[in-house]
Amino acid sequence: MLASRIRATCIQLILAGQSCAAAQAPLKPAADFPDFAFSEDWKVLGPFQIGTREAVWGADPLELHGGFRALEYDAKATFKSSLALNGEVSWSNFTAQLSDPQKRYASAVLTVAFPSIDWPFLQDVYGWAAQQWQGWARGEIYVQSASVKTLTLNIEQILEFWIDDQHHFGGDFYSYGRAAVTLHLEPGVHRVDVRLVRDVRAMGGVGEPDINIKFKLEGSSGLHVPGSPDIISDIVGDENGPLASPYVSVAIRNGALTDAHIYNVEATRECFAELVGQTPVKLVPGQTRPIAYKLSCVSPALKPGPMRILIKYRMEGDETDRQAYVDAIPHIRGIYEPQKITYMHPGGMVSYAILRPPSPKAHCHDLSPDASLPVLLALHGAGLEADSNTVRHALDPVPDLCAWVLFPTGVTPWSGDDWHNWGFADVEAAIAAIPNWIEQVDWKGPGVDIDRWLVSGHSNGGQGVWYALTHRPDKVIAAAPMSGYSSIQNYVPYTFWRTADPGRSAVVQSSLNSYRHELLLENAKGIPIMQQHGSADDNVPAYHSRLLSQLLEQAGVETTYVEMQDKPHWWDGVMTTQPLKDFYQRHLNAGLQPKIPLNLRDFTVVSAGQGDMGAKNGVEILHLETSAQLGKVYVTFDPLTLGCVLHTSNVRVFRLLPLFRDCSFVAVDGKNMTACSFSEAEVTLQSVDGQWQHSTDWPALPKRRGKQQGAMDAILRTNGAFHIVHHSAAAKGLALQVSRNLCQYFAADTGITDDYEEARISNGSVISIAIGSDLPKTSYGYHPIRLFSDRIEIVDNHVAARPALRGYGSADGLAAIFLRALPGERLELVVWGVDEESLDIAARLVPLMTGTGQPDFVVADRSMLWKGLEGTLALGWFDGEWDVSRNSYFS
Repeated sequence: MLASRIRATCIQLILAGQSCAAAQAPLKPAADFPDFAFSEDWKVLGPFQIGTREAVWGADPLELHGGFRALEYDAKATFKSSLALNGEVSWSNFTAQLSDPQKRYASAVLTVAFPSIDWPFLQDVYGWAAQQWQGWARGEIYVQSASVKTLTLNIEQILEFWIDDQHHFGGDFYSYGRAAVTLHLEPGVHRVDVRLVRDVRAMGGVGEPDINIKFKLEGSSGLHVPGSPDIISDIVGDENGPLASPYVSVAIRNGALTDAHIYNVEATRECFAELVGQTPVKLVPGQTRPIAYKLSCVSPALKPGPMRILIKYRMEGDETDRQAYVDAIPHIRGIYEPQKITYMHPGGMVSYAILRPPSPKAHCHDLSPDASLPVLLALHGAGLEADSNTVRHALDPVPDLCAWVLFPTGVTPWSGDDWHNWGFADVEAAIAAIPNWIEQVDWKGPGVDIDRWLVSGHSNGGQGVWYALTHRPDKVIAAAPMSGYSSIQNYVPYTFWRTADPGRSAVVQSSLNSYRHELLLENAKGIPIMQQHGSADDNVPAYHSRLLSQLLEQAGVETTYVEMQDKPHWWDGVMTTQPLKDFYQRHLNAGLQPKIPLNLRDFTVVSAGQGDMGAKNGVEILHLETSAQLGKVYVTFDPLTLGCVLHTSNVRVFRLLPLFRDCSFVAVDGKNMTACSFSEAEVTLQSVDGQWQHSTDWPALPKRRGKQQGAMDAILRTNGAFHIVHHSAAAKGLALQVSRNLCQYFAADTGITDDYEEARISNGSVISIAIGSDLPKTSYGYHPIRLFSDRIEIVDNHVAARPALRGYGSADGLAAIFLRALPGERLELVVWGVDEESLDIAARLVPLMTGTGQPDFVVADRSMLWKGLEGTLALGWFDGEWDVSRNSYFS
């Protein structure tokens, strides 16, 4: 009731031309009255249809009416909806649960459900896709102060919202709470419009399909530094032991109105700290960055108290030296216990994993003093931290395995992007950090073989096992996926997406080929696999494992499938059942044996051509003839001649490793490659006019190479922090939004600048935010997309004998997002609009969540906001020469 009184008094004073601050006196003494609060009453409009991960494409039917923000509450108004009785929905009233009045913060919880919708019937027909819906909710923020109030806003489980006339996209869909939005609110009443998007993968598919939104407002000023580091390693042994790893991270937010520059860190006690990377570290107003530094201490580090780290900084325009501090109190772990290690993620920030060294009680066959044991990877499920007891102790019942047990975090509880580009880079960085741990703690036990993995995982981690198995087959000695889904598209089908031209839909679906494990299972041939699933699993139905077991058999892959009767999705001991214990022991011991140089049996290598595939039996596909279609190399061994015969499909360039020196000859598509020396470290073969040649001239190979390949989420394969360049003052707000989203969803580090040249020549990927003709032309080779102040042109070399120009201009706004090349296999993601409003459309498509399916380029106008994918004007792929691929789509 207090919030209602605030609103009534505020409105009266505002109409009288007075400040809301004057409302304090008649309600409560000023000292006790909250400066800001949420409304209790919320107006909701919905539900409307939405498809799995479709919201980034717009697909909001209310945009046809100018958007929810253009609508005023009308109890009698109706809107068409495919989900509701009679095909119509109207406004509803909901009440939020507010926190007790506080000076420091205000919070509210809003639960939205639509019991009048026949959800069970829809689910019976369409499955989980029918439990997803969208709508909008409207409430208010009341600010009672004498001047502008600087606040930070967190809204959990929300992707998109408006505060008054300011649009915010990205939000906090997974409830990470990592990067709040900074608001500067005048005294008075402020409207809050929140888009509700229910997603089964994030919110569950059992029970009523409701949404619980949590709002939190906090006062903010100056530099916000948490009291303790976000990431710090454990101390090994006892209080006299060393830190397991030197890397530490603390997330700092700039709540001031000017830039902050962190120029140094210092440590108290017998410790030394130094910033990692370039200094000073700049934070623009409203920006959150994970600050990485190295910490080394003279033992004992914990006596007589915590290590205090001083953060030294200056504010723009003020040479005054300032400082804040964090107190680091690491946990102490025995050397054989699961312990936290830290390392640098390729994205330029600190990450961590839980490492359990080999037990001295492990009974490993033929273990010599200098033996190197394989790595047992255990990938966690969605929403779990690797440092939680659930994950850390999941393999305690098997304490004496002949392996280094590693629980990667994947950077975030959702592993960044479901253990794909960003999350899997974290896995490989964690593995590479084990030798550093060995040196750091002066380990005397067995070594580690970082190229031999037994990969296990549960739920989303089980899906991650399929990714590792199909994308790094030459490193996987065995695999144990538990209760994992088969692919993103198969988990919650895309049935309810707005209808679009099949040409457009095909582009989106093909951008997900690298994660469609059902298409890549031939890469698993020759690798032992044990699948486990509970028959009563209502989170990831056992259908997924049953299907993959069937498809593996059809691909010639031997697999064991164990279905645990009446077991749910998770139960105590799910990762250490007796069949799994036997599997671990058998294949970890087998992993000590030398690997056969060449598996002289027929096999096939499959690649989606997206720059993330490793070798299979020494064959690595580097480039495809046609982008976004599968490429294959079929390898046959002739037992009579001892020759290796290869046939290719949609492959332009591939590499053979020295394993093929065991062949008496190598033939590719009928041509004997006698001129190649297969004793070399590697041999690269390229198809030129249909003829295979030994390529020794790397510059002659395709210009788009390595990490530049793939769909738009290839931008996540960065080496170094992101550089976000705003090419005009009008684009600066969007640059901050992109920075916040990358920090929120990937814990990524980003620098925001207006210096394009500095960003272009540095390391890391570049994201250019540009309006009209602001964007500089690429200085690194040819690019087919040309931007003008009011239109966009695309050079299409596949239309006729001579290149054709496809031009787009639109009275309804025009936006584009696309990749460009930078030196060193780096990428630039261009986010462009003819004006600020159009720029907002393009910014929606910067990769945030897996499964949204952005290809290499998209051109759209405002109609995308309500038509969704059908509102795009052009979308598709660039080939190896950065030309538009022939399987792109143009309206």
